[in-house]
Amino acid sequence: MLRLTAPFGLIALTATAAMAQQAPAPAPAAQPAPAVSAAERNAILNAVLPEDQAAMKGHVMFLASDQLRGRDAGSPEFDIAAQYVASQFYAQGLRPAGDDGSYLQKVPLLSYKAADKGSMSITRKGAAPITLVFGQDFVPAANPDKLDFTLTAPVVFVGQGIVGLGRDDYKGVDVKGKIVAFFGGAPTTFPAEERAHFSNVATKAQIALKKGAVGYITLESPRAGRGNYPFPMIAATWERPRVTWARADGRGFIPTPGAPGLGMLSKAGAEKLFAGAKTSWADIVKAAQAENATFKAMPLATSLGVALKTVTTPITSYNVAGMLPGSDPALAQEVVVLTAHLDHVGVGTPNAKGDPIYNGAMDNAVGVASLIEEAKRFKASGKAPRRSILFLAVTAEEKGLVGADYFAQNPTVPKANMVANVNLDMPIITYKFEDVTPFGADHSTLGETVRRAAAQIGVGVGGDPRPDEAFFVRSDHYRFVQQGIPSVFLWPGEAGPGKAATDSFLADNYHKPSDEVVQSRPIDWESGVRFVDVNYRIAREIADADQRPVWKKGDFFGTAFGGPMAK
Repeated sequence: MLRLTAPFGLIALTATAAMAQQAPAPAPAAQPAPAVSAAERNAILNAVLPEDQAAMKGHVMFLASDQLRGRDAGSPEFDIAAQYVASQFYAQGLRPAGDDGSYLQKVPLLSYKAADKGSMSITRKGAAPITLVFGQDFVPAANPDKLDFTLTAPVVFVGQGIVGLGRDDYKGVDVKGKIVAFFGGAPTTFPAEERAHFSNVATKAQIALKKGAVGYITLESPRAGRGNYPFPMIAATWERPRVTWARADGRGFIPTPGAPGLGMLSKAGAEKLFAGAKTSWADIVKAAQAENATFKAMPLATSLGVALKTVTTPITSYNVAGMLPGSDPALAQEVVVLTAHLDHVGVGTPNAKGDPIYNGAMDNAVGVASLIEEAKRFKASGKAPRRSILFLAVTAEEKGLVGADYFAQNPTVPKANMVANVNLDMPIITYKFEDVTPFGADHSTLGETVRRAAAQIGVGVGGDPRPDEAFFVRSDHYRFVQQGIPSVFLWPGEAGPGKAATDSFLADNYHKPSDEVVQSRPIDWESGVRFVDVNYRIAREIADADQRPVWKKGDFFGTAFGGPMAK
């Protein structure tokens, strides 16, 4: 599961990494687990389990071992993990679906960051130009599409930059050829998944581009609270590299090259930008204190001049793709895509025990193990699916859903043939789950499929229990949603013991070195097998159904991304 620190979520203003949201809110920390000896730990690690549970655990033991050093995308250890998954796909009878008859699809990642502090200046008719101060008034964005970028244009304030669901923050203004300035976030009155979508900086950028803007600048929010972070925190990370994928000509992919992100202004910088505006910055600040404040769009009296320089570093990584061919001559060309991200975050700050390896057992070795074991179930069934099924372990999810984005836009199968995506990411299996949470399922006919599969294993289906976390846009299925493909991201639910277990994992182990095979709250491998079972049933029904999944009539996401719609 993609974690984004506050600065990254707010000023990753250009490439695919901009799609994500903030890290989960801290849950109450559990009491520290008593220390265990090496012998006790090994007894837990190597405990005898039933064959199906042991098989799943065995994959996680390898993928989350210290020797793979956290599987950072682009590292030699990630490549070893990719070869392991390829070998498992081969063993389960999947056919190569990567490049040149292999299981690997090369993903040309590109690391990029600002080359220097850049510059920003404000001009206003009848007043002397104002040079903004780096780190006090602004921080620059990086632009991997154009490494030496300059722009001067008038500025238009557009509130939160949202157009949709009955709201138009651009009403009454013409932004063609201009820079738009907006706040982050979206109204809490929006449905959870639509709110996550509109909170997404890249969504705001795409709206700006459609309206004719030539760039956008994000404004520090005057409102304190979750998701609104102090500018000094953001300025402290301006040199942090981001990651996207490289086009054939070497340019870094960004969703809106015609209207790139320029950076972020602090409240002090925004006050200078709003000088002479019809509505003063002081009045904007006052209005912003209200919950779900709305703002009247207005041209500002100023123009903004921006100069940015960016440096890039190419990185090679791989998606791992294996195909189970369909058996029905009429349906075999259609492809159901099952995904799990293989990467984690590598080696980082040591914990109190001095451990610097972020093993990523739950996130997402368990998801990849589930993918492999699901393939095994198809093989053991002796019955080929009617549609083809692509098993896809993607890279660089932790860097902004980049590997999934690359595949979704550069698939190794015809894009039009992909009919559904089911994504496995960080299923928390430390408890006997009583329901499942299918993020995104209710937007399409996949919702009914999930409910039937859940009922078959005796569990219910719950809604999004954490809408503020914006999980819907924080995992790889969202890249398929953006291509108009009905998609679902499934988690064990939070009924019964689920909430306490989820809180415990997010507080104690999520993106920490303690996310290992042996955890303070032990992994329940029986629940892991049940999670594989429900996902197998979902995939089997999709693959064997007479009709392909479609978005529900009039659904927001199906409409927004041009997917197949129920009539």
